[in-house]
Amino acid sequence: MSYTTETYDKAQTILDRRKERATLEAQSRIDEISNKIPELKTIQTKLAQVGLNISKAFLTSKNPQAEIDKLRIESLALQDRKKKILKENGYSEDALSIKYTCPACEDTGFIGGRRCKCYINLLKEIERAKIEKIAPIDECTFESFDTNYYPEEMDGVCPKKKAEIIKENCKRYATSFTKRSKSLLFMGNTGLGKTHLSRAIANVVINRGYSVIYGTAQNILRDLQNENFGRTDNLRYFENEILSTDLIIRDDLGTELKNQFTVSCLYNIINSRLCAKLPTIISTNYTFEELEEKYDQRITSRITGQYSTLILVGNDIRYIK
Repeated sequence: MSYTTETYDKAQTILDRRKERATLEAQSRIDEISNKIPELKTIQTKLAQVGLNISKAFLTSKNPQAEIDKLRIESLALQDRKKKILKENGYSEDALSIKYTCPACEDTGFIGGRRCKCYINLLKEIERAKIEKIAPIDECTFESFDTNYYPEEMDGVCPKKKAEIIKENCKRYATSFTKRSKSLLFMGNTGLGKTHLSRAIANVVINRGYSVIYGTAQNILRDLQNENFGRTDNLRYFENEILSTDLIIRDDLGTELKNQFTVSCLYNIINSRLCAKLPTIISTNYTFEELEEKYDQRITSRITGQYSTLILVGNDIRYIK
């Protein structure tokens, strides 16, 4: 499971701010309470000195363990006295302690060299927030994908049954997703639920701790174009953003402005991720024939030949709801 450098940096910034805020708030409480109860200031000073003496004992004492044990007894006695004074004055025993957002890791994000749960959740929240700016994925779940809007029969097929099968396949895909999952191609006319299912997959995959880039084909290609023009490290940027993301979802393929740059980017994204065995999900309103007319064979052969195709049929359910 990997995220972009931007996501990691943003998470670290949030953790640093949390820790700084908690430390400043604790110091403010210490100053306020110590001014009311002068003895506490003396105890705090003595505790700090005991800590220094323990560090010195490790380095200078001939019998460090005996001296350290003695200093720890002194420290415990001071802490007990501090708790008693706080309680006598109507404060909680930990009133002078730092109140971290996550006490488990003390807002460092790590416990014993491993990511804390708070850090993992923070990464997920950042990924979700990036997508929520352009797509309300929280509203798109498998539970809210109602197959009752699809007809029982249409041109000799059962759209409802087909939608139910595709929905279940997508649920299995999302709940068992790995960086080696297959790429998917959603096809079908406008308003048949392709976007809903793509977002539902993104929802589950993000909750499982994977990184996701989601956007319309137009938005993703526009962002790449804006980022690339004027850069001297285009290849490095491409590799970092496209090849470090666990899942890329491109909605509405075919609606983007077609020019030499966008076609080149589209090919590079599809081909590079296939070569790296990284999954991509593409949805389009185009038929196979229309895709072949719009794009050259380098693109269409890779999509139609190496993606698992899911075709939704029926009437535009947006007008039925």
